[in-house]
Amino acid sequence: MTSFRKLSYLLTVAVWFGVGGAWGQRLPANARPEHYALAIAPDIANATFSGTETIDVTLAAAAKTITLNALDLKIQSATGNGQAATVSFDETKEQATFTFAQALPAGHVALAIAFTGILNDKLRGFYLSKTKARNYAVTQFESTDARRAFPCFDEPALKATFDVSLTVDMQDTVISNTNILTDKPAAGDKHTVTFATTPKMSTYLVAFLVGDFKCTKGQADDVPIRVCSTPDKVQLTPFALSAAEHFLSYYDSYFGIKYPMPKLDLIAIPDFEAGAMENFGAITYRETELLADDKDASIGAKKRVATVVAHEMAHQWFGDMVTMQWWDNLWLNEGFATWMESKAANEWHPDWGFPQDDADALNETLNDDSSRTTRTIRASAETPAQIAEMFDGIAYGKAGAVIGMIENWLGPQVFQQGVHSYLAAHLYANATAEDFWNAQTATSKQPVDKVMSSFVDKPGVPLLTFAEAKPAGVPVAQQRFFLDAPDNKPKEGAGWTIPVCVKNGGCSLVSGETPVLKASGAGTVPPLFYANAAEKGYYRVAYTPEQVKAITAAAETSLTVPERVGYLGDRWALTRAGQGSVGDYLDLALALKQDANAEVLDTTLNTIGQIRNRIATDEDRAKLNAVVRAQFGPVYAALGKEDDQESYDKQQIRSELYGALGEANDPAVLAHAKQIADDLFNGRKVTDSNMMESVAIAAETGDDAFYNRVQLVSQKADDPDLQEESLKLLTQFHSPVLAIRTLEYAVSGQVRNQDSWILLAIELSERDTRDLAWSWVQQHWDKVKAQFTTASGANVVSATGSFCTVARRNEVASFFATHKVEAAERTLAKALDSIDACIKLRDTQEPKLHAWLAEHAPAQ
Repeated sequence: MTSFRKLSYLLTVAVWFGVGGAWGQRLPANARPEHYALAIAPDIANATFSGTETIDVTLAAAAKTITLNALDLKIQSATGNGQAATVSFDETKEQATFTFAQALPAGHVALAIAFTGILNDKLRGFYLSKTKARNYAVTQFESTDARRAFPCFDEPALKATFDVSLTVDMQDTVISNTNILTDKPAAGDKHTVTFATTPKMSTYLVAFLVGDFKCTKGQADDVPIRVCSTPDKVQLTPFALSAAEHFLSYYDSYFGIKYPMPKLDLIAIPDFEAGAMENFGAITYRETELLADDKDASIGAKKRVATVVAHEMAHQWFGDMVTMQWWDNLWLNEGFATWMESKAANEWHPDWGFPQDDADALNETLNDDSSRTTRTIRASAETPAQIAEMFDGIAYGKAGAVIGMIENWLGPQVFQQGVHSYLAAHLYANATAEDFWNAQTATSKQPVDKVMSSFVDKPGVPLLTFAEAKPAGVPVAQQRFFLDAPDNKPKEGAGWTIPVCVKNGGCSLVSGETPVLKASGAGTVPPLFYANAAEKGYYRVAYTPEQVKAITAAAETSLTVPERVGYLGDRWALTRAGQGSVGDYLDLALALKQDANAEVLDTTLNTIGQIRNRIATDEDRAKLNAVVRAQFGPVYAALGKEDDQESYDKQQIRSELYGALGEANDPAVLAHAKQIADDLFNGRKVTDSNMMESVAIAAETGDDAFYNRVQLVSQKADDPDLQEESLKLLTQFHSPVLAIRTLEYAVSGQVRNQDSWILLAIELSERDTRDLAWSWVQQHWDKVKAQFTTASGANVVSATGSFCTVARRNEVASFFATHKVEAAERTLAKALDSIDACIKLRDTQEPKLHAWLAEHAPAQ
């Protein structure tokens, strides 16, 4: 993906990392819940709710107090075994303590509570989701927001069973975790819907949703499956249903444990901050992550829906059935689901190129983890900010990549057996990192514990530096790799135990005690030495000049697509770290300009875009654009006229080249983009696959009338994907007047707060608008901050990492020192790291780029 497509993708990923609540303080250990009988009555019109519950609690010792979690709730009454309690709140810890005159005995206590609360607008807890037609009452509890809906023991290890009932308006339906047992009339033109008892589960996995949802029905392995949405979008649910049906059967077989719930619902919610949430049996989604037109949606949109559905369904086993003990091991949930989503989706549609997407994602993750500010996969998470910041690229991307590396080393069948053993040993319970890797160690008879502990408990990325092969093998040194450090030294940060799989040469473990990568198989090093077979290893590789020359010469014929993507990623990362020249990288990129795979082309073009935006002066930027036009223009022309029957990969290649040439101001592409945009907005039929890319290109020089048309589509489109993409297109209008208009629109209240931060972040990220946007954001901070929900503020802070001057770095640091953003401490540090790295990169490589362009740029 290039430019607009790439930025759109990265922001979609940022949405995923937004999953996660705000608070988490440990409860006293004396009381444990066993069962909740919960009855809720929402009043959607007045944005309130009332509820009663009886919690069956076991006390380890007699006590006069029971403390649990409660936030933004009013307790009307409380009794323990019939004895009335007084209630006190600790708002800092989000806890309510019930005190009894007489001590409650050890053992069983029935804690009965009546309470009221508000249906908030914060997209967390029990909240309002709005459409033009009506309001809905929906839930989002991960990580610690069930306490906003009912008093509870809101920690993942404090599992219990739940009986849930809701009394709602007669015309409304209710969806919860399990199947409906009864649906009876109630007073005041209402009805009460009662659900079957859940399995033992954590509070953050409870869900209930109220409204006029409509559903498409199916089944797999005798499990009823529904995909639900607001009534106007139900026609967009069949694709996700077909995906869910396939994945449920696949997971039943893979895990060797049948899906445990009586039904599975997948529900699209109009206002939803995260990408999706794995509530047990009632998975909730942002509309763009679940709804897609089965016939007309792009393959890219279908791939996104497929992977998100696969991710959340994998959680039904890995996260819901077996749950991490505490948030420090969040990676057990998110890393596994991130790895599994691609595996399952590729099994369903091997023609859609998921392995190469994984290689691209791995490059992004390795770069993220190579900054000065990173964290270990397993990290302390006790305070509110720490828990929220755990939902990041480390928990998802790095953990998923490490799991994939282990599977590649052990082999799919052995790894699968280890997964089954782990799940079977902890059904409906909680587990730790050690539980997972000990199961894999026992099953495989390999030192998985040693390998995984070195990656889970050690921060950063290993760099493996190889020498020329010797009879005994290939000498190798390891050190921690930093993107911004030309002085990476072998002695710094060594200590990983790494399974290194050589292409056509088997796998070996490399550690500080094994300075030579030993040959395997026939006992000789393969003629083409490539040290990351299938691109599954979580490390960067530095080869000798001779090895680089051989790999580059054979890349298109001897390396797989993921390996070519990874090789390009390694070469650019080393260049950023000062261990190479930008000119050498551009030579490599041009050598692969006719690669037959879109992801390889995307990797090269995206990096050229980074060089243009982060290294080049304005003069050199124009020269680099001329190189792109001269080198890639003929490749695009050779594709010929678009054919409705051409392969998905060829469509993607066409799109990548078209976008890159548009960015490089190719006159023919600019004219074509303007024509497509004119046709589109004048009601003429457009079948061009580059429609959205064309509008993005044309928007850069678009006028008010053009802007108005795009804005109208973003407001009126029925398709959520088109609506969201059109909203993002507003950021591509680069005239100062329209850029400011977009910023003002973002905070006007007319954009859902789930999306407003996206406009702000893109404007802060684009080279042509970031200075203007930064000044505007500072001047209008109160309006900007008012849009933030759980994680969106951190995403805006992250976008300031696009700057590349000392002056801007100091401004960012100074501003956020006095304008705190919730759960963004590490995010700010990473943004400042990014600016520092860019400054070093520009200082080091700008003269080299200038020299290369003097030799290679065509005459202007």
